[in-house]
Amino acid sequence: MYRLNMYGNCMLIKMQVDSGEIGELQVNVVDSNNAPIQDARVIIRRPRQIGDEQQSQVQEVEQLQTDVSGQTEVVDLGTPPLSLSLDESNDLKPYANYDVEINAPGYETENIDNVEVLANELSIQNVKMRRVEGDETDNINIPPHTLYYEYPPKIPEDDIKDVDEPGEIVLSRVVVPEYVVVHDGAPSSNAKDYYVTYKDYIKNVASSEIYATWPQATLEANILAIMSFTMNRVYTEWYRNKGYDFTITSSTAYDQKWINGRNIFESISLVVDNIFDQYLSFPDVRQPILTQYCDGKRVTCPNWLSQWGSCNLGEQGYSTLEIIRNYYGSEMYINTAEQISGIPASWPGYNLDIGASGPKVQQVQEQLDTIAEVYTAIPQITADGIYGERTQAAVRAFQKIFDLPQTGIINFATWYKISQIYVGITRIAEGIPR
Repeated sequence: MYRLNMYGNCMLIKMQVDSGEIGELQVNVVDSNNAPIQDARVIIRRPRQIGDEQQSQVQEVEQLQTDVSGQTEVVDLGTPPLSLSLDESNDLKPYANYDVEINAPGYETENIDNVEVLANELSIQNVKMRRVEGDETDNINIPPHTLYYEYPPKIPEDDIKDVDEPGEIVLSRVVVPEYVVVHDGAPSSNAKDYYVTYKDYIKNVASSEIYATWPQATLEANILAIMSFTMNRVYTEWYRNKGYDFTITSSTAYDQKWINGRNIFESISLVVDNIFDQYLSFPDVRQPILTQYCDGKRVTCPNWLSQWGSCNLGEQGYSTLEIIRNYYGSEMYINTAEQISGIPASWPGYNLDIGASGPKVQQVQEQLDTIAEVYTAIPQITADGIYGERTQAAVRAFQKIFDLPQTGIINFATWYKISQIYVGITRIAEGIPR
């Protein structure tokens, strides 16, 4: 089924300031229980770049305050030209970097350096603040994008794994996990493990490995490859069967590039929300395919997806499936997982809008009303099972807060986002380390 050199040089800095093109940035701030933090102070700075002789120190660009939903307003920031992120022959950095500092009474200061902003794209920086436990400051430094900086290339593996012993998930059915455990380094390294929701993991990896400015079909094809690779690791319990306590690593030599605390991009986020239950399959093969890929510029990889090559195909008008089959073969198809773990009840299979009624409407009204107790910009509603104007207004407010198209209609993406936020707020997932 298908639904659809590390920092810039002097020349690049001039482009960032004088190109005349802009991107957007919004900062979303929550506490450790995912409740929004109002009146947090957010300072955005443009860091001094190597070779920038005219700027002796960081330059403050914006000072903002979060609203009742923990969000800043969307601000415009200067970027290099859009064309740089679409040109495979370009060696200049196609995005601008900004540093973000977040302060709120009772919480430790958070500093996030090198947030990436692309021309014509909304960059979303999510921040989770911790209660004061001393004078600590949490510092996150986002390393360069994989298409701009040289990381270790993927060590080739078989795309279909031999699985002898069935585990908790292996060989039974394909399930979208609620969480993946990411080991932030090579498998044998003494690195930290992070519990990350599946969708957040995919959005992070995609924002780290492809440019959000690429054609829609290219984004979908690459994200499907990222998801299928991840689902193969989940389904085969690849690392757990080797004695490790994690699902996947952040090493590009073994898996995919995941960066703790990095920003994501709206266009990538929307694609993931719409297709996150999908993966790539071959006929008569039960497991998701380990869809390996490379940048296609520094590293070439026959029979794997080329990221830059897929951008070129998307610009030529190729569809998502045509791009996928161009690299993985004509038998590859897009499959849908049987179940999404950790969600109270499944998507009804149709949109909910004005005039809809029944238990599915009542269920989502109850979830929205619970969410509205924490996110007070969402109007509270009565769970009467009838989709009226007040329910529509609550849905539209929810969509605004969580960066979804503000239609007032509960589609696939909105349904599962409501379920995800409801699960987090009601602590259904309590016991998962955070």
